[in-house]
Formats: sequence, structure tokens, C-alpha cells
Amino acid sequence: MIVILLLLASAALLYIYLKRTFSFWERKGFPYIEGKIPFGAMDSVRQKKRSFGLAIYDMYLASTKPFVGIYLTLRPALLVRDAQMAHDILTTDFGHFHDRGVYVDEKHDPLSADLFSMEGSSWRTMRTKLSPSFTSGKLKGMFGTAEDVADKMMGHLNGQMQRSGTVEVDMKNLMSSYAIDIIASTIFGLDVDSFSNPDNEMRRISGEVMKPTAKNLLRGTTSFLYPKVEKIFNRLGWHIDGRRGMRDLVYHTISLREKNNIERRDLMQLLLQLRNTGQISNDDAVWSSQAAAHGIKSLSKDNIAAQMFLFFIAGYETTASTAAFTLYELSQNPDVLAKLMDDINQTLAKHNGELNYESIQDMKYLELCVMETTRKYPALPLLNRMCNKDYPLPNSKLVLEKGTEIIISLLGLHRDPEYFPDPLKYQPERFTEEHKNYTPAAYMPFGVGPRQCIAARMGKMNVKIALTKILTNYTIETRSEVTEIEFTVNGIGLLAKGGVPVKLSRKLKFTNVQ
Repeated sequence: MIVILLLLASAALLYIYLKRTFSFWERKGFPYIEGKIPFGAMDSVRQKKRSFGLAIYDMYLASTKPFVGIYLTLRPALLVRDAQMAHDILTTDFGHFHDRGVYVDEKHDPLSADLFSMEGSSWRTMRTKLSPSFTSGKLKGMFGTAEDVADKMMGHLNGQMQRSGTVEVDMKNLMSSYAIDIIASTIFGLDVDSFSNPDNEMRRISGEVMKPTAKNLLRGTTSFLYPKVEKIFNRLGWHIDGRRGMRDLVYHTISLREKNNIERRDLMQLLLQLRNTGQISNDDAVWSSQAAAHGIKSLSKDNIAAQMFLFFIAGYETTASTAAFTLYELSQNPDVLAKLMDDINQTLAKHNGELNYESIQDMKYLELCVMETTRKYPALPLLNRMCNKDYPLPNSKLVLEKGTEIIISLLGLHRDPEYFPDPLKYQPERFTEEHKNYTPAAYMPFGVGPRQCIAARMGKMNVKIALTKILTNYTIETRSEVTEIEFTVNGIGLLAKGGVPVKLSRKLKFTNVQ
């Protein structure tokens, strides 16, 4: 009898807790979307009908309010739908929202302390130290290494087709190999060649992290929504797959370089420079990492491993998806393809046929195409912030309390006809001054403000190299009917269901742009 009473009491307490949790926004007087207890906005994710990013997009479409309360399982969050408000939160009001509120434990789990997750003064210090790594001069120094990887991709493609034949290529798979190799090369200084050896170490680490296993889904959820629970998992020694492998790879690379005094023009070299000298040189010609006389290391090996893991995971998916989706859209928009080819050919002619950092930067229509792709297919379809101190919401009497999660649906903003007329149409010209017909505050594929993506320019450079190589050597077969890409239900980002198929044929004269 006592057991039954205890069970009934526990059930009653649980019911009261859930009802109170899911009445949070109603009690605060905020507009809200009722969530199905206990998963809220994540119920479609639980049912494996939508990915996390698409579930948030559904919430965006379910309201017309400038902001609306939602429930991410048991955690209330404010979904900001107004573009200017979202932009201000990330920029002018950054002081109220300087952290993401995700899992990080610098002291006990230094591999978690990457630039994405770090908070407060620790984040600001690391950001300041790393910023010189991504200047135009540093990117120019890495250009040749990136182009070498693109040439390997061209050799792989050339081997797949007959002299005058046509082949359908899964661009996401091809660009994933390219992205892994280019990041391995420009960040780690490693030659892994995923085209001839798809089972290499970098591929293995990527597979461990990206595979939609029950463990990865659970740890992704706790890292994002329940950082205190994630901290317990890590204190118990239950580590996230892939991170330990990345740490071992970084340790080995650092030891090899320091032992043999190896110097390369890549991100690892710059982090070693920071580790040994206390700063990354502002002189773009200086890449030496010779240790200072005092011998004090300003970065631990784990600090370096944490940043490398972030750059690898974030850069891999961003580069692969953006390049693949651009080629897919070009296959469906022959007018855009023709303009882009004119832009590429004229620019190369102006630069004596040389593909280099300057000529890539000079391809203005190519830049517009990449901008339009990252609008329609933002690599990370949402942004999140934590309210660090009470925030009076603009044009409202409501106050957002400290500790409240903020969610911004980039996919929602980027595909909202209020901000981007005819949003599903692939229209690079919308970003020109002549045809400008969009709301600038709504466009933020790499974030905006102090926490915007530090490596965005590197990612765009790598995408442009791949696109230029393919377009100057192959003809894209255009489609008669426009079709929209379907997305899988896995992860947070926009992962194409069934790949990104594009038909290529070799041009009569194969042009290996130099």
C-alpha cells in the first residue's frame, strides 16, 4: 500500500512539475506556442520526422509575432522572429547575450573549451589571440595548399568519366572528401587524400562525430540544452566520440613539428606560434613558431586540440554543403550558370589565366552566388544565445530574464518572403546594389557581431576554389524541371536526403587553371 501511495505521489509531483514548466511563457505574459509535453518543439525530432534545425524552422512558420516562447523539451526558450531584433541581440545588445549557454568545462575538460563554447573573458581572450590567423595575408599564404587539394579532386573526377562522357556525381559526397582533405591540409598540414583513401584517420574521426547514433544524439542534446548533465557525463569519463582521436592526432603533430623543427603555412603552425611566443604575428610573412626564451607555453596541447576539433567539424560541413548546393542550384538555373561562367572566364583572362587569391577575390558574381547559397541553405540553420542579464524587449513592456535561452532561426529569416522576396528562387542578383530587394539585417549565414564565425573567409575561399576548378573544366548538365532538395531528419544542419546529384561532362578542352 505504501509503495502504491509513493508511486501516486511521485506521479502527481511529476504532473505538477511538467504543467508548471510548460506554462512558463504563459505565466510571464509572453506570446507562446504550446508544446506537446514533455518534448515541446522537439516532438517532431523525437518522432524522427524533422531534424533539430527544421523543427525550429517549423516553429518560426507557426507564428507571425516578432518573438514567441517555445519549449525545447523541458527548457523554455525565446524564438526571435524579427530580423532587426535578432540582429541587435547579436550586435548592439551583445553585452546582454555574450555567451551561448552550451556545455563547456575549461578546468576539468579542456577539450570542450573551443571558441564556439567558451564564455566571458576566456572567450574574448581566445578570440583576440586567434583573429590574426585569418587575415587576407594568412589566407593568401594557405591558398597554394588549398589549390593542391582541389587538383587532386579534379584528378579523381577525371578518372571517373570517359573522354566525352557524362557522369552523375553526388556532389555532397565529393565535396565532403574535398572538405576533409582541404581542412586536413590547411589546418593540420596533413596529406590524407580521401579520394584514393576514404578510410583515413580524418574520415574516421568525422564519421564518429557525424554518425546519428543514439549516443551522439543524446550527447548533442545534453551539450546544447542541458550542459550541467553533460558535465556529469564527462566527469564520469563518458567522452564524446571523435574528440580523443583528434587530441591524439594533435599531440602527435605537435611533437613531430617541434622535434624536427618543421614549418608549414597552415593553421597548426599559427597555433604553435601562439603557443610558443604568446601571440600570432601580425606580419603575414612570419610563420615561425620558435619558442620564446622564457619557455612558457601560452596554449596547452589540449587548448590547441579543442580549437582544431572545432575548425575541423565546423569547416568540414560548411565547405562541403555550400559547394554542393551551389552546383546543384547552377544545374537548375542556366541563366545564373552562364553569368557565372562569364565572370570566371573574364576574371581569369584579366589575371593571365592564373587562379590565385587575387583572381578568386575578383570574381564578383561568384561571391554573389556563394552569398545566395548560404542564404537559401545556411550551414547552421539556427543561432543560439544565453541572456546574461535582464533585457527589456524593444517595443514591449516585457523583460527577458537572465538565464533565458534565445533561438534565432536563420533558415526562417533567410526564407521569409518579408525579408527575401520569392525566397525559394535562386537569385544572386538580389545582393547587388542595382537589384537590392532584401533586408540586410536578416542575412547572417555566419552570424554577425563579435561572435560571428572567425573562419568564414577561409571557408568561402575554399568553396570558391572548388567551384572554379569544376566550372572551368566540366560542363554542368542543366535540369528541365526545378526541384527542391529534401533534407534528412538527422542532426542540426541541412543534410541532403539521398545526396546532391549533379551531372557533369568533360569539356572538349580540359583546362587546368593555374
